[in-house]
Amino acid sequence: MSNIQKAFENGKALIAFITCGDPDLETTAAAVRAAAENGADLIELGIPFSDPTAEGPVIQESNLRALRNGITTEQIFAFVKELRRDVTVPMVFMTYANVVFSYGAEKFIRSCKEIGIDGLILPEIPFEEKEEFLPFCRKYDVDLVSLIAPAPEKRIAMIASEAEGFLYAVSGSGETDTKGVLKTDLASIVEVVRENTKLPCVIDADVCTPEQAKKMADIADGAVVASAVVKLLKEYGKDAPQSIGAYVKSIKDAIK
Repeated sequence: MSNIQKAFENGKALIAFITCGDPDLETTAAAVRAAAENGADLIELGIPFSDPTAEGPVIQESNLRALRNGITTEQIFAFVKELRRDVTVPMVFMTYANVVFSYGAEKFIRSCKEIGIDGLILPEIPFEEKEEFLPFCRKYDVDLVSLIAPAPEKRIAMIASEAEGFLYAVSGSGETDTKGVLKTDLASIVEVVRENTKLPCVIDADVCTPEQAKKMADIADGAVVASAVVKLLKEYGKDAPQSIGAYVKSIKDAIK
């Protein structure tokens, strides 16, 4: 069984996203620990990239801040290895194919295994191109996590049937109506996913409040908090981990 499945063993899972190196790796480490200690079931670590086209403006800016601070992939690998001394929750990397290619795909994925990274998310890689990475992921037991955006039912079913680890449903724009209800019919997406795989499916819809997170968790197997966490890092900098812990706890309490 994939180590990622541990995140879903005790009800709805909460996944927290943190960009590595924003504002520095010491703060990233403290933020990861604060999130894990306050209920995050899985940590998604962003490896910064200069052109993060799959992200919204909040996380794009976070990537650029980290890069301006001189963060490198090699530093992040060493950082995670140290982090794994006491952080036991599953962790995955989210980054871009160019980062992996420039490091060397097999070397990158082998290093993920060696430092305790359980999965890899490459948001700009379409389903049809995953074979460039999948053999290495299977060789080193690192789940290549699939994203599902609004698409025809046949395509959602195809992606779900070959997924690994968990599925990551995204709402596209994340837009809501005046009552805070998502305009994208994520419930229908999750329904198709469940018809085609037993793997858990989580939703990232730029969740901000406990109420919104509960709506997402009621539909799926968990919720992702990303932009809200990154905003706290931007606002409070090195002092952000305490606020992140309190925020994560409020979300986890809401989705139990």
